[in-house]
Amino acid sequence: MARVLGVLLCLAYGVWVLPRHVRLTHAKAFSRLRRDADGWQLWSRARGWQAVQLRRDSLALPWVVIVRFKLPGEWRVRAVCIPADALAPDQHRRLRVRLKFSRRRWLAPE
Repeated sequence: MARVLGVLLCLAYGVWVLPRHVRLTHAKAFSRLRRDADGWQLWSRARGWQAVQLRRDSLALPWVVIVRFKLPGEWRVRAVCIPADALAPDQHRRLRVRLKFSRRRWLAPE
């Protein structure tokens, strides 16, 4: 009985995760990242552009960029994974450089 319950919970979690974090088809899924004069922002169909505070444990490697962030007013930290093949090689390199050397990148949005 416990095994069946465990399998059902794993399947339910998979149904929840796939559209939000893998396929990015859910309205609240973050699918764009930008940096402008106002700081770092993420975009979702449900809420548009939202200012985010990057976390110090964000990781920029040649094959993947993991952006860890916090939305204003929330306590939990979220993450977005950007593999190297998701962008043109030059764009991915620029993102890595900007994440590594951007001034004031850890400040909370105003």
